[in-house]
This record gives sequence, structure tokens and C-alpha cells, in this order.
Amino acid sequence: MKLTYFLLPALALSAAIQERTPSESDLTLHTHDARAATLCGSGYTLDKAVPLPKGVDPDKRKATLFAYSNNGKGCVFLDNNVGKKQYMSIKVCKVGGKNCDSDTGSFSQYAGPVYVSSFACAPVTAKMGSSSSNLYVNYKNDYVFPCN
Repeated sequence: MKLTYFLLPALALSAAIQERTPSESDLTLHTHDARAATLCGSGYTLDKAVPLPKGVDPDKRKATLFAYSNNGKGCVFLDNNVGKKQYMSIKVCKVGGKNCDSDTGSFSQYAGPVYVSSFACAPVTAKMGSSSSNLYVNYKNDYVFPCN
């Protein structure tokens, strides 16, 4: 009898979950908004999510670069989509390559967050691979944040 008591709510919950499976974009938006609130701090909003390496089907991405802003300040982190520890590096600088903040190491979840006090045109570099000499993500972009 006790087993039945616990099984029925679990079966009902399972059926309810199967009725509406959120899309990946639903999950990404809600999961990463919540993660950014924790990682970047309060008040940051999502500006851009870049599946990496560039040019691959987003469902086959190895990592995702997330860029958040808060009143002119920027926060970025590199999300590990592989599911195991990888060499990861994330760096953001002010325009001109000054006052950089970086995080590098072997991570199973993410590298960062790293911050820039003025995000306009802030260059971002993201790397990921089995080692620093065997990269499958080597991304550099001067326009992750808007240039206004």
C-alpha cells in the first residue's frame, strides 16, 4: 500500500511533464537567466548567447558564450555543453585590450564569470578543448557587446 501511495503522484507528475516539454530555447532562456543572476550578480540581463564553435548546428555545440549587461557593465561566462571537464578559458577587456579579466582552467560546468566595467565594444575571447594545445573552440570577437 505504501508503494502505491508514492507511485501514483509520481506517475501523475510524469504524465504532466510529458504533456508539455519545453523547447530548448525555453530552457536556455530560463536556465541561463537564473544562472546569470547567480553567476554575474543581480541586475544583469542577457544580451547575447553564442553557440560555439561558430558555424555548427546549435544542437551540436560544445559550449555557449553568454554575455550579460548591467548599466554599462558587462559579464561573460563560457558554458560547458560537453558534460565533462575540459580546458576552458574566457577573457573580456575594455576597448583597446585594457583592464582584462579572465578565468582559465579545467572546468566541468563553466569558465567565468568575468567582468568589464565598460562593455561597449569590449573584446571577448573564449577557448575550449581537451587541452590548451588541442582546442575545438577558439573564438575571439570584438562585438559580443554593442558598440554604442
